[in-house]
Amino acid sequence: MMEENEEQSEAQQPDLNSRNDSSQEDSFRLHMVTWNVATANPPDDVTLLLHLNSPISPDLFVISLQEVYSGPVRFMSDTLFDDPWSQLFMTTLAPKNYIKVSSIRMQGLLLLFFSKLEHVPFIRDIRATYTRTGMFRYWGNKGGVSVRLSFYGHMLCFLNCHLAAHMDNASERVDEFEYIVGTQTYDCKKAQTVFDHRLVFWFGDLNFRIQDHGMHFVRTCINNQTYELLWSKDQLTMLKTKEQMLQEFEEGPLDFPPTYKFDLNSDTYDSSRKQRKPAWTDRILWRLRPTALPPEEQDESDVGLDVRELKKLEEDEEYPLKVRQELYTSQMEYSISDHKPVIGIFTLVLRKIHTTPLVRLQPEGDWSADIDSIVLYSPLQPFPSSTWDWIGLYKVGFSSVSDYLTYTWVKDDEVAFNEEVMQVYVDKEEIPVQGGECVLCYFCSALQSIIGISEAFRVHESKVALEEGLMHEKINGLNKAVASGDSWD
Repeated sequence: MMEENEEQSEAQQPDLNSRNDSSQEDSFRLHMVTWNVATANPPDDVTLLLHLNSPISPDLFVISLQEVYSGPVRFMSDTLFDDPWSQLFMTTLAPKNYIKVSSIRMQGLLLLFFSKLEHVPFIRDIRATYTRTGMFRYWGNKGGVSVRLSFYGHMLCFLNCHLAAHMDNASERVDEFEYIVGTQTYDCKKAQTVFDHRLVFWFGDLNFRIQDHGMHFVRTCINNQTYELLWSKDQLTMLKTKEQMLQEFEEGPLDFPPTYKFDLNSDTYDSSRKQRKPAWTDRILWRLRPTALPPEEQDESDVGLDVRELKKLEEDEEYPLKVRQELYTSQMEYSISDHKPVIGIFTLVLRKIHTTPLVRLQPEGDWSADIDSIVLYSPLQPFPSSTWDWIGLYKVGFSSVSDYLTYTWVKDDEVAFNEEVMQVYVDKEEIPVQGGECVLCYFCSALQSIIGISEAFRVHESKVALEEGLMHEKINGLNKAVASGDSWD
C-alpha cells in the first residue's frame, strides 16, 4: 500500500487486472437538475423534480441551485448544519439507497452530487472549488461552483454557474464563464483544470436572453409551442457561432417553454410593470474532451503531442466514453420561484478503467456496545493511505459521508496487521447501544472519498443497557448523541 505523501494517485492508472477485462461497455443514467429558487423555501415534495416514479432509476443525481436564501442568520446556520434544500434531497434520496457524495456552496450557489451506494467505492479523487464574479469579483452572489471526480476512472467535472443578468450583458456573461474556467484548479495531477476532464457539464442560471424579437412575437411562439422560431435569437446560440470555447459544448434542442420570468405561484409570465421578456436562462450543456490528432497527422512544423497528451489519447481510445441525452425539459409544475427548474437526463456509456474497490473490509465476530470490536480490511489495489484515513460505522440507508454513527482513525487504532489483512480496534463506548443494520466504510483522505464498503451486518442491542434499565427512549437519545458528535463534511 502506498505510504503517506505518495504523489502518485491511484486514479492515474488502471486497475492491475483491468487490461485483462473484456471491452464490455456499461451504461449509467445521470439525472441533472438546475433551478434558480429565488430564495424560496423548499417545496414539500420533489418527486416530480427527480422523476422518482420513473421505471428507470438513475445511477447519479446532480442538483444545482442558484439564489438559495443566504441571509446572515440562515447562512451562519447553514455553515454548521445542512441547509433546508440539502436536507430535503438527502431525506428524499437516502431511503432509495442514494448518498450525498459531495457538495459545495458559495452564498446562494449550491451543488449536490448523489450516487447509488454500489458506485460509491468507484467515485474517487473528489474535489470542489468556487469562483466569485459578483461586485468586482469579490462578492459570491454570482460566479461558479464545481465538483470534479473520477467515475470508474473517467474524469468528470460538474460546473454550476450563475452569470450576470440583463439583456445587454451577453458578452459579460461569456467573459465571466471564461474567467471561471480559467481560474478553477484542482489538486489532482491528471485533471488540474476544468477542460482537462474527459467530460464537463456546464449548467445553471446562465442568464442568456432572447434578443431582437418583440414581446408579442415571443409570447405567440410560446403559446403555439413553435419554440424553434426563437432559437436563432437566443444569445447563447448566437454566441456559439463566434466563441470557440462555447462551440466545444453541446446542448439538446430547447423544445420546452422558456423558464424565466414567471409570476410567483403561477404559470404566468411576468405581468409586472417591467414585463420582462421570457428567456431560456436556465441551461444544461456538456463537453467531451476533443480527441487529439495522432502524431502522424500533426503538421511537421508542430512540436507534436507531449507525453501527457499522448497518454490521454491512448486512454480515450482504450476506455471510450460516450454521452447520450435522453431528456431535456422544464418542470412546469413548480411555481415557488420566478424560474422553472430544468431537467437533463443522460446516459453515459463507458468502459470502466477501475473495476475493483481499493479496499475490502468486514466486521470480525459479533458487534455490540458491550464488547470492543475489530474491523478487518485488506487493500486490493495500491492507494495513497495516510494518518487521516478513517473507518466509519453507518446505519443502512445513511444519507451522506458525514452521516456516520461513529468512526475510528485507521492508523491510530490498528492493533495488528500483516501484508494482506489489517485489524483496526473500535472501542465499545463508541458503538451505539441500540444497534441495528449497519455497514462499514473506509474513507481515504487523499482521495476525499469512500473507497470500500462492507456488506451489511447486524450490530446487536446492548444487553448491559437493557439490564441496567435504560428505557427505549433513552437508548434512542444515546444513539442521537453519538450521531451528532464530531463530524466530517
